[in-house]
Amino acid sequence: MTQLNTVFQALGDATRRRMLRELSEGEKTVGELAAPFEMSLAAASKHIKVLERAGLIRREVRWRSRVCHLNPGPLASAQQWLKQYERFWTGRLDVLERLLREEDAAKTPDREGND
Repeated sequence: MTQLNTVFQALGDATRRRMLRELSEGEKTVGELAAPFEMSLAAASKHIKVLERAGLIRREVRWRSRVCHLNPGPLASAQQWLKQYERFWTGRLDVLERLLREEDAAKTPDREGND
């Protein structure tokens, strides 16, 4: 559960979520990840370290650049945890849909001339 807490903490920041979205399209350097946010490399590195601690990305040194890659495994764990709540809400929405249909049926005039 500790790993899951770390993943959700990392996902709790919009900048880090956008960085992950960028990495879903392919590897990026730290500079490329920082560019859309107009932030310093030091600030981008702090976000990247949080994502690394959560296991969501891995970084490698390539020549003078640090290249980041998405590691989707921890996202799958988070999705699996959220799935239990998806089942809950799907069940609740199914009940609501049934009640609304029953209400609509009760309001619909009798079509056999008994209006």
